[in-house]
Amino acid sequence: MDIILLQRIEKLGTIGDVVTVKDGYARNYLLPQKKALRANEANKKVFEANRDRLEKENAERRTEAEKAGEKVDGVEITLIRASSNAGQLYGSVNVRDIVNGLAEKGHEIDKKQVIMGNPIKTIGMHDVRIDLHPEVSVTIKANVARSDDEAELQSQGVDVLAQMFEDEQREIEEQAEATRIEPNLEPGEIPADMLEGDDEENLEG
Repeated sequence: MDIILLQRIEKLGTIGDVVTVKDGYARNYLLPQKKALRANEANKKVFEANRDRLEKENAERRTEAEKAGEKVDGVEITLIRASSNAGQLYGSVNVRDIVNGLAEKGHEIDKKQVIMGNPIKTIGMHDVRIDLHPEVSVTIKANVARSDDEAELQSQGVDVLAQMFEDEQREIEEQAEATRIEPNLEPGEIPADMLEGDDEENLEG
């Protein structure tokens, strides 16, 4: 289907462009949300008659979005979640969580403006895109951690997951060291340093 774009659409074009899209995409998304018109002769005339007004309104909305973007760009929200030792969340962080986290910081964002791709399923620092306008995008940080202390470390640039892995490896190595058997002992024999002096004499006698 040929359509006239009423605003910039990523990977399609900008306001006033006539582009061809799949019928379902036009019918289910672009046309109902008033992001485009069918590109017939009548609509082309209507668009051209209103082009100046539409472009002016779009420019005003873009300016407002840019001002709002200055306040929200780079904002960090902290989300405390339970996770496994490997850092996998029990559940996930979704669009609603991001919207609520921003609201707590005083930023009112519509869930349609949050572009995540997939829900967040691990602890760590995650970039999340916020589209405030078809031509204005900013990035916020979602600091997903198991505790406020962990969140603080991540905020300072510490890779908590890597640190957890290192601590785990160190613990395994320490346990292996602690339970290491002396190589020269016969099975069932007690290491010499575990025997007290008296016991050694008794054994010798």
